[in-house]
Amino acid sequence: MKSQDIAEYVKLSIPERIQLVEDIWDSIAEIPEALSLTKAQQAELDRRLDTYRRNPEEGLPWEYVKEAIRRS
Repeated sequence: MKSQDIAEYVKLSIPERIQLVEDIWDSIAEIPEALSLTKAQQAELDRRLDTYRRNPEEGLPWEYVKEAIRRS
């Protein structure tokens, strides 16, 4: 990427830059197979999935957690 391109992006308003970042992230998320996990990340996901499978009632629903975060 050229520095002149970056200079153009910096001229955008903050909301426009945030939208640009969201658009870029969405384009990346459309190709999940292009992103590989590290061994540590995969091990952590496997550990969490195993914990869930052993006791699925132990956790909290995402909506509950999200609301608690918003309130804090």
